[in-house]
Amino acid sequence: MKHIITVRVPATSANLGPGFDSMGIALNLWNTFSLYEAEEQGVTVESHGEGESTLPTDASHLVARTMLDELAMHLPVSSRNTAYHIICQNEVPCASGMGSSSTAVLAGLVFAHAILDRSTVQHHTTQRRILTRAFELEGHGDNVAPAMLGGLVIVAGKDDEIITQRITPLALRVVVCVPDYYFTTAHARAALPLHYSRADAVFNISRAMLVVEALRNSDLRLLAKVFEDRLHEPYRIPAIPGAAEARREALAHGAAAVGLSGAGPGLIAFASENHDAIGLAMQSAFHSAGLRARYWVLDVSEHGLEIQCTAN
Repeated sequence: MKHIITVRVPATSANLGPGFDSMGIALNLWNTFSLYEAEEQGVTVESHGEGESTLPTDASHLVARTMLDELAMHLPVSSRNTAYHIICQNEVPCASGMGSSSTAVLAGLVFAHAILDRSTVQHHTTQRRILTRAFELEGHGDNVAPAMLGGLVIVAGKDDEIITQRITPLALRVVVCVPDYYFTTAHARAALPLHYSRADAVFNISRAMLVVEALRNSDLRLLAKVFEDRLHEPYRIPAIPGAAEARREALAHGAAAVGLSGAGPGLIAFASENHDAIGLAMQSAFHSAGLRARYWVLDVSEHGLEIQCTAN
């Protein structure tokens, strides 16, 4: 098999308390995807690590599906080569609230555009174009933007444009605890109300702005005061067994602020010390609710998506 390109994409944590669908951070936990030309027609996918026994091994895998759909937008049927093999080395747990689907979407888009750049078709893409397409596919950019750009990213959609502001936070270390509970983004979205009050909107807007300032300056005292939400967590946390107790235990063991990581079921805790004690406390709370759980102690990554190498 001939190697084409390898892409590394970091995990992310979106929403960050009151920043619903509008901000996220990149975390130092990575999925690595490698694309090869295969000898036989068709797309096959080989996964190692997280999800290796459950993820699809054919063109229905999210990386392959994204790649093929993107190619179909640019190449006529007669010009398409579909003989590819993809190898995934996954460190980011699936369906965890840590952006695993965003890593797959970004990798699929980068693969597609690497293939297009090697074809006879005149083609050139940019980081901005890939990010815009990922935003369109995901429906919101709070995972894909930090996964692409690294650091803390604020994101907004405007007509056909995606607006991003990247902020490099000072040194931050977090604990992410993920229970073994099936709680997809679709389920999480379905738990939300159709309408919110003006008071709840103002509550979140004011706190989201202060969360950005707290993270920008690694001010955990400020973060502890403003890491509150009324738009999604009050509806999602009760739907995850043990989540409310895990948050209380994390705070009791020294975390400055705790909330859902993305849509959940994982929780993210910000702390200056005692990270393992916080992780074990959350893990124990989920265990008491009948769920297995794992935790990671992670630094915020200043770097986003990396292209390691391409074929000559």
